[in-house]
Amino acid sequence: MALNARTAGAGLLALAAVAGLVWMLMAPEPVPVDTAAVSRGPMEVTVNADGTTRIREVYEVSAPVGGRALRSPVKVGDAVTANDTVVAVVRPGAPAFLDLRSRGQAEAAVKEAEAALALAETEIARAEADRRYAETQLDRIEGLFARGTAPARQLEDAQLAVEMAEAQLAAARAARDMRQSELDRQRAMLIEPSAPGGETEDAACCIRLTAPVTGHVLDVVNESARMVQSGTPLLTLGRLDDLEITADLLSTDAVRIAPGARAYVERWGGEGVLEAELREIEPAAFTKVSALGIEEQRVRVVLDFRTPPAARATLGHGYRVYLRIVEWQSPDALRLPISALFRSGADWAVFVARDGVAERRVVRIGKRNSDMAEVLDGLAPGERVVTHPGERVADGVRVIERADL
Repeated sequence: MALNARTAGAGLLALAAVAGLVWMLMAPEPVPVDTAAVSRGPMEVTVNADGTTRIREVYEVSAPVGGRALRSPVKVGDAVTANDTVVAVVRPGAPAFLDLRSRGQAEAAVKEAEAALALAETEIARAEADRRYAETQLDRIEGLFARGTAPARQLEDAQLAVEMAEAQLAAARAARDMRQSELDRQRAMLIEPSAPGGETEDAACCIRLTAPVTGHVLDVVNESARMVQSGTPLLTLGRLDDLEITADLLSTDAVRIAPGARAYVERWGGEGVLEAELREIEPAAFTKVSALGIEEQRVRVVLDFRTPPAARATLGHGYRVYLRIVEWQSPDALRLPISALFRSGADWAVFVARDGVAERRVVRIGKRNSDMAEVLDGLAPGERVVTHPGERVADGVRVIERADL
């Protein structure tokens, strides 16, 4: 009996071994997957956009009067000192050419002025003769008055005549000066433009514009000499250490951030990540057509650098940068890779790898960024979730870490 029992037990064990071998041969192979742990740590949600640096205060130097701007004494990138460095020189413009009719009129006007001057000289000669005659009469009347043979009234009349003669002489001389000025003005109308290279460098004839601020030349409108009108822009100046950043955000992104938000400046060409702070969100949006031809409502925002100028000395005016403006942050959030999430109806779900088996689990998530999602419910720290689950991954399917193969 004992021998039969031992024989039966051995048969059962053999049968179980055979059944296990058959099951192993017929069972599906585990699906290779990549997994990641659910963990706690810092997390941020950012609004990302391309930005442009610009100098906060740009100074534009314009021509104060019309004339001829000489060749620019400075070039783009030159350092300038406030109230010392000459950045532009404007001299009077050359007179215009006269056509045949204009020249004839100008020459006739000169002859007319010469005749008027000659007439004024004649008036002066007559006034001088009248004064001499009045003085002679005064001397004679004074002698008679001293002897008592001329009344006082006659003496007063003679004195008045001298004074009137002097006044007429002064008026005649003033008229002569006026006629001389008219002649000079008419002769000036005949002045021809100077020959090329005949300009003088007399400092008194020119307006020399000095830099209004210590900084660098950002742009020169035209380096060559040319005629300019009053108010014509000549060049722009600014301080390279006084930079700010502007960016055009979608209006739907702009409403999620507020002034004072931190920002990271990346891909600016130098090493490391620069820090900035959102200073202003403009209140009005504008329409901008994207590269795909889609009309978008954009809002301009302005940010200030928080990184010292010494760490970003190579940045200049109009440089392109990449911004990440912090919308939300948490120092200790329960998070998982966003690549593990997929839709299950109206809910979010993940596959949890437990004891080599995939378990579908519905989760509730909060904030998300491009890499991580905040877990509000459904997962615990330390659990491992399948990232990028494929079609072969399903609830109850055996899985194996790809790294363990």
